[in-house]
Amino acid sequence: MLFIRRTKSQKTSSKFLSADVLAPMVVGIIALFLWDIFVRITHLPPYILPGPLLVFKTLITDWNELFPSLLITLQITVVAFIAAAISGLLMAILFTQSKWIERSLFPYAVILQTTPIVAIAPLIILWLKNNTFAALVVCAWIVAFFPIVSNTTLGLNSVDQNLLNLFQLYKASRWQTLLYLRLPSAMPYFLGGLKISGGLALIGAVVAEFVAGTGGAKSGIAYRILISSYNLQIPRMFAALFLTTGLGVLIFVSLSALSDLILSKWHESAVKHEN
Repeated sequence: MLFIRRTKSQKTSSKFLSADVLAPMVVGIIALFLWDIFVRITHLPPYILPGPLLVFKTLITDWNELFPSLLITLQITVVAFIAAAISGLLMAILFTQSKWIERSLFPYAVILQTTPIVAIAPLIILWLKNNTFAALVVCAWIVAFFPIVSNTTLGLNSVDQNLLNLFQLYKASRWQTLLYLRLPSAMPYFLGGLKISGGLALIGAVVAEFVAGTGGAKSGIAYRILISSYNLQIPRMFAALFLTTGLGVLIFVSLSALSDLILSKWHESAVKHEN
């Protein structure tokens, strides 16, 4: 029995490595190789398109400046993401308590999502000029809020009608139905919204930093990208872009792992994924 379990775990890990890690790595290596060949053949100057080796060297030499800025952007992203997750969940629960509340407030959530953050970010920064960090968090929160409230509301409303009738038959209260039926049923939708919202929170933070243009020791990675482009330090700009992209991938992978961890024991979508 122990041997069978070890064999299954080895197969699972082997499948994970071959399908989910090796394939993207191969594609990435090929893309970098073609990029390097293109730069060498066309003899493009570094201020137009630097080669991957030059970008990697710049990333190493400027690490002490770029990485602290990345951490500041990460702080803004994490705070905005947590705020969006909590507020989106609470708002979705509020929507499911009354159709009139959902019909009255949900359109405003849509308006908040469709309003360009670039247009309203200067106003938010002006209103919160004494606290730039809070202004950047608010901008990132606006971008990350809607996917969570939309997905979670859909999940809370997508309860099996037979199970809902069973709860009503046993005279379960509204909060018991919410706690033991609606929330577990909405969990895959909520986690799916988290995966979308994590990347959007990072995008919102970067866009807000571009608009704010805050410099100095507490500047985020977007300010480094902006200054590098102004000074035609394109290799450094690419290095900062790679750090930002890597952070986005790390956020998505972490949230995907969290989703698999929560759903793998009971939800059929995660069980099928494991098989």
